[in-house]
Amino acid sequence: MSAAASSPSLTPAARFDGRGWLVAPALVCLLAMFVYPFAYGLFLSFQPMEGGVFANYVKFFTDPTLWPTVLITLKLAVPATLINVGASIPAAFALRKSTRASKFVTMLLVVPVTLGTVLIADGMLTYYGPNGWFPQALHALHLYSDEVRLTHNYWGVLISLVISGFPFAFLLILSYVTGIDPTLARAAGTLGAGPWQQFRLIYLPLLVPGLTMAACLSFVQAFSVFPSAVLLGVPAGATRVVSIAAYEAAFESYDYSLASCVAIVMGFVQLLIVAGMLGARRAFYSGPTTGGKG
Repeated sequence: MSAAASSPSLTPAARFDGRGWLVAPALVCLLAMFVYPFAYGLFLSFQPMEGGVFANYVKFFTDPTLWPTVLITLKLAVPATLINVGASIPAAFALRKSTRASKFVTMLLVVPVTLGTVLIADGMLTYYGPNGWFPQALHALHLYSDEVRLTHNYWGVLISLVISGFPFAFLLILSYVTGIDPTLARAAGTLGAGPWQQFRLIYLPLLVPGLTMAACLSFVQAFSVFPSAVLLGVPAGATRVVSIAAYEAAFESYDYSLASCVAIVMGFVQLLIVAGMLGARRAFYSGPTTGGKG
């Protein structure tokens, strides 16, 4: 028996490789920032202003102004996720080599992330609004004669989600693509595999974990849309998403219990979609997550 294992004076910090003192503060932060707010919101949702314990949930799923917001949010979040992740794959493969051009393009794609959804919405109102340069350019070039409406509708919110979400998904997928050893595909090429076969049989199985995580994070980001739905959409109609319903319940009706119920339903729907994507990942590949270089 080693001296370290038999020593009664071995502290927890030593057993955690010198970092055991971080465990307690980390648990406290986890409880304070995530567990307690969720538990408080869940408990508050079962304390309706009127009715029984489940009155808020009954109201949500029977009120024609509340439950459709889940479908509206899904109609925005799912296409935005598919577009962001789908477009990120060829972009990541095109920019996986470390060159000046790829670094410059990657730097430009980071700009929308730093701007935020509010500034993106403001820019879209300026450039894509009815009097913006894009509609005027289409009319001046005689490419489109009717009114161009890219804001204050469904398409304006979707475009905003793509602009703000694509760089985020691209950077995640780029990190996975650059971690795959290119000699694997070259070896498959020497055996007669074409570019599509190399992607389908080599790259795609190794990319599935990264694609899944990028899709999950992109979906959660798109599902929680609020500023874009208000500034670029129709918050009382086609783009009345779940977050708007929760805001109205809390700050217009002052029914914080119902607002907590809406937030819990919102989180539960996200959990179902994310769990489904993580479960579907197992159908592709269960080996190493990447084919590391070296």
